[in-house]
Amino acid sequence: MKRDPDCIFCKIVEGAIPSFKLFENDATLAFMDINPLNDGHCLVIAKPHHPDLFDLPPALLAEVALSLARVARAVRDELAPEGLNLLQANGRAAAQSVPHFHIHVVPRRMNDGASLNWTPRPGDMKAIGQLAERIRARIG
Repeated sequence: MKRDPDCIFCKIVEGAIPSFKLFENDATLAFMDINPLNDGHCLVIAKPHHPDLFDLPPALLAEVALSLARVARAVRDELAPEGLNLLQANGRAAAQSVPHFHIHVVPRRMNDGASLNWTPRPGDMKAIGQLAERIRARIG
């Protein structure tokens, strides 16, 4: 399995750093975030070291998604939050603090003070359409 000896998540997978495990299978691990945004904040990670979504094999992404759904449902059923954010960042500019693919599961309550949202504003429809064409061409 791909590992980075300096990665905190790899160390958690190996058991070198303790964690509050929620779920584990051959491909993924879910554990509580020890610096939670809200009660119940947890992480679902790919066990092999892949820095971000762009390095992650599609089959492993599918495994993470299955584990994510299982964990998110358990958090919902246990805490009955009014909402739930699934957050995934790629790169420092996106505020990725640990370069190992992971997804945050964050239970939310109305007016909980968490600042994760932005204010929608109308975009330039012509520019959006042109950019959509360029992205569509890359998708194939």
